[in-house]
Amino acid sequence: MKDRNHLAEVKTTNKVEIITKGVVDIPMLQILSAEGELIEKAVEPDLSKEEALKIFNTMHYIRVLDERMVGAQRQGRISFYLASTGEEAASVASAAALSDDDMVMSQYREQGALAYRGYTTEQFMNQMFSNKDDPNKGRQMPIHYGDKPLNFMTISSPLGTQIPQASGYAYGQKMSGKDVVTICYFGEGAASEGDFHAGLNMAAVLNCPVIFFCRNNGYAISTPAEEQFAGDGIASRGLGYGIKTIRVDGNDVLAIYAATKEARRIAIEEKCPVLIEAMTYRLAAHSTSDDPTGYRSREEEDKWRAKDPIARMAKWLESKGWFDEAENQKRVDKARQDVLAAMKSCEKTDVCAIEDIVEDVYDTAPWHLKEQLSELKAHIKKYPKMYPKTAGRVK
Repeated sequence: MKDRNHLAEVKTTNKVEIITKGVVDIPMLQILSAEGELIEKAVEPDLSKEEALKIFNTMHYIRVLDERMVGAQRQGRISFYLASTGEEAASVASAAALSDDDMVMSQYREQGALAYRGYTTEQFMNQMFSNKDDPNKGRQMPIHYGDKPLNFMTISSPLGTQIPQASGYAYGQKMSGKDVVTICYFGEGAASEGDFHAGLNMAAVLNCPVIFFCRNNGYAISTPAEEQFAGDGIASRGLGYGIKTIRVDGNDVLAIYAATKEARRIAIEEKCPVLIEAMTYRLAAHSTSDDPTGYRSREEEDKWRAKDPIARMAKWLESKGWFDEAENQKRVDKARQDVLAAMKSCEKTDVCAIEDIVEDVYDTAPWHLKEQLSELKAHIKKYPKMYPKTAGRVK
């Protein structure tokens, strides 16, 4: 049996030395300045014009989608929405650095990664309106997407559950021998969940090729970062678990792309996890159920608006001769028209039959579920005005 020595790499000292916060200084990778200019001595990642424009156009599309769907929720057309305003670069640029065969496990603000992979406006709308064309058949809240052909795992509502799942899935990828990884997105608030610690420790011990991508946007709903943890953000935790770690400017498209590209290379070649902490800011409310004016100032928001990732990338594209304002405005206008048209169409699509609640789960529905279904139908018939989409379909 192998002789194990857990003290093999531990140095000794003859003085009482207390390790304090700040001993390990974790820098933040930045390639573009807030003004969209290349920082002195910074190296641009190998990004073609076609790839760069796809990233930029996807970010702009997501902002249009978010604005329209927040409005739709306010009109009562959908029940709930989570916008990614100000954080578009984190999901889109990281997705661009991956292979289409890599698995994506996300939280709630990665619609940009899904759109980059080809998810259509109609697919977004079908899910949010929970109609019969929604693959989840209306069983999920809005913005809980999933798409098997695009290797995008269906989103779960409980916070942080995707983190240990990502470690397990990546372990399976390693066992398969394929050169693929899993990327797992989450916010710094989710890093307070026990699943975060279990997932990272599992990945480190079992050498799973998983990229843990933390969007540190400063708030867990209304709780600011300084009230969530006293340590040096989330990156320091990666080091604590023995995971290769990088901190990156989350509003810098080039930095995110470069960091994710390198993280993927390391995860595949060394068969190990990598943690990326993207420092960004949520310009939108946490959700349509949230009012950020109760916990942060307009002045704070304005400071971060000046670091808008879309405007920042536009300036860089312009310096490369790849940006045309008139053409861009045409694309944005068309995106608005497409989103509005898809929304009007998909909200009129019929919802699933109520029997799907039990009949599409079991081969033969058990007696107690049949009984509950009958009670539900009776309830809807009694209060039809409370269930306008369903009442007319109950038999």
